[in-house]
Amino acid sequence: MKTLILKLPLFFVLLLLLTGCKDRLIFGLSLEFPEVPEPWVKLLGEPHWRLEWLSLDGKKQSKVIFPGESAEIEVPAIWTNPVSAFPYWPDYNLIPGYFKPAGALFPFDIAREKLLLSWKAGPDTIFYWELAFFNEHNSSKNPANFDWPRFRELFETDVLNEAVRKDPWLVDWHYVAKKTIEANFDRRRIVPQKTESLNIPAPAGLWYGNSPFAEPLCFEEGETPSFPVYPDINVWISGEGILRFSGKTWVFTEWE
Repeated sequence: MKTLILKLPLFFVLLLLLTGCKDRLIFGLSLEFPEVPEPWVKLLGEPHWRLEWLSLDGKKQSKVIFPGESAEIEVPAIWTNPVSAFPYWPDYNLIPGYFKPAGALFPFDIAREKLLLSWKAGPDTIFYWELAFFNEHNSSKNPANFDWPRFRELFETDVLNEAVRKDPWLVDWHYVAKKTIEANFDRRRIVPQKTESLNIPAPAGLWYGNSPFAEPLCFEEGETPSFPVYPDINVWISGEGILRFSGKTWVFTEWE
């Protein structure tokens, strides 16, 4: 699987015709958020959301959605547009980006007259942003023209690493995007990034990660917990508090 380039899908053109949007450049959308993982809600409460998408002039837009609020945005109706939704909890100083986002790709994720955000599409949007970052000087590889349906199909087959299919956040999407723009897309780069382990004298019990797909870690009393260390910010939560670390520097905050 090499270069993935695609024109706007035929069904999207039909969608515009059927909804009377043939002469419009802007498409108004109501968003449907995914169900938040139960451990996050139990320990942190319902999240705020920070939305990010592209305007008609190609500039990144953002909007904050408070818990329980509905959301609507306007996106260009002429190209594939990523919509990222970062959950965050300001009361616990867990800012946008600490927890992995949900997302959607317009127009592929339109259903029931809404844009359906999902955890599964979150990595798609981050890969889109990374492609756009490296594509600044190469218009022939605009991520809006990337073959997103074919890309998504990879995660429905056994051609990818099983761990990656379970949790796409194990992939270094910054690296994959860089190599895709420098050369071509190659599915062999979609592999788990290497991690180290860090022993931290944290409380025993279950610990939940910042990826909605991550399996919880369980440590017994008297055991020295060992956490996997990823290049970005690492966040784990438990019934005892919040653990944040980057590299070998860590901070544990107990619940008040």
